[in-house]
Amino acid sequence: MHKISGYRVTAVRLDGSDADRCIDALQIEGTLWPIDKVIEWIRNDVHALWIEVEGRRVALVAARHWVSGVWYLTSEGGGFPPDELLALRHIC
Repeated sequence: MHKISGYRVTAVRLDGSDADRCIDALQIEGTLWPIDKVIEWIRNDVHALWIEVEGRRVALVAARHWVSGVWYLTSEGGGFPPDELLALRHIC
């Protein structure tokens, strides 16, 4: 397994109370970043991002939804919906 460097994601902001529970933004080093910008960073290898799950670092990856074709974030080895990301602290 490769060592993950980059930035830790500590919280998420959801797009509202609708049923799809889409992530609107991520908190990285105290700053809130729009999800589209974060996906762009990962897709273009600008930044590596990770979350902490049960005491270990897990990389975030950009994936494409198999039906809609929309890009989303999930954790390495995760799927859709991105449950480990949705388990992070929610902020307004």
